[in-house]
Amino acid sequence: MSNPFDLAGKVALVTGANTGIGRGVALALAAAGADIAAAGRSEMDETQRQVVGLGRRFLAIEADFSSTQPVRRVTEEAVAGLGGIDILVNNAGVIRRADAIDFTEADWDVVIDTNLKTAFFLTQATALHMLARGSGKIINIASLLSFQGGIRVASYSASKSGLAGLTRLLANEWAGKGLNVNAIAPGYIETKNTAPLRADLGRSREILGRIPAGRWGRPSDLGGAAVFLASAASDYVNGVVLPVDGGWLAR
Repeated sequence: MSNPFDLAGKVALVTGANTGIGRGVALALAAAGADIAAAGRSEMDETQRQVVGLGRRFLAIEADFSSTQPVRRVTEEAVAGLGGIDILVNNAGVIRRADAIDFTEADWDVVIDTNLKTAFFLTQATALHMLARGSGKIINIASLLSFQGGIRVASYSASKSGLAGLTRLLANEWAGKGLNVNAIAPGYIETKNTAPLRADLGRSREILGRIPAGRWGRPSDLGGAAVFLASAASDYVNGVVLPVDGGWLAR
């Protein structure tokens, strides 16, 4: 019996794979057998070193996802460089923090454009290749704020709630055409985005007090969920937003 989690021969396009969650997901997919096209605006030497160390091909694509401008080029480079795209992971994202009463239009726009608008249009461009082939796996990196409101992150909460909605909509449209569209909702993970929270001892203590697992998550904790949603094991899973949160939402 073949291993339903085996990704040998597959190509995954992962955005924002230079560090944090993106790197953790890219390495998990590579360990399961996938070649990696990593797109983002920062250097990816360490991600490349680890992916190549696993015996997989790696393609770095420079792209700033604060606008839709690079979307078509990114998909074309991934297809040309690695022969196709079987898996798309929409991970690139930004966050801005301020009280709602003080939130600026600029901080609203950059987060919505990066986290929601560009993610949709990159999915659209990638899906053109997947629909023509009749198969593909799309994984959006959502958030606990796809379920909750949060505080001081108005545009981030709106973008991640929107991404959950898009996940369900695209699953409705594409499930019958061979594409699986799902999302992962990370809990409180040790990344650059959460550094201010971890540095605030009071806030960090509050967060840890609610997590049944008793610790912050690590990027590698998302690997199993990513491999599952990228593999044949999830062929009948559509429109799910899967929390990986140490039990936060169950509290």
